[in-house]
Amino acid sequence: MRRGKKQSKLGILLIIAALFVVTAVTTIRAYDLHVKSQELTITEKQLETELTSVKQKKADLEQQQKYMKTRKYIEDEAKDKLGLVYPDEIVIKPRED
Repeated sequence: MRRGKKQSKLGILLIIAALFVVTAVTTIRAYDLHVKSQELTITEKQLETELTSVKQKKADLEQQQKYMKTRKYIEDEAKDKLGLVYPDEIVIKPRED
């Protein structure tokens, strides 16, 4: 009988130890997953901000592309880069000191 009780107690202790190990591993993994989740949430917010910025830049570039197809753009570039003016225009430049 004594041997049976010792084996029974040893079995119970082994089961308790196994449960403790499983609980510890599960708790550690849950904590690691929580930390990873927080990191991914931060990354997601950064990417959403970047996406908004890129969408705005795309809209600005599309607007600029439309403007570059207009006559006004061609005239402005001819005046700025080439110094061209219409015959009836008078160009007033600031005086250099």
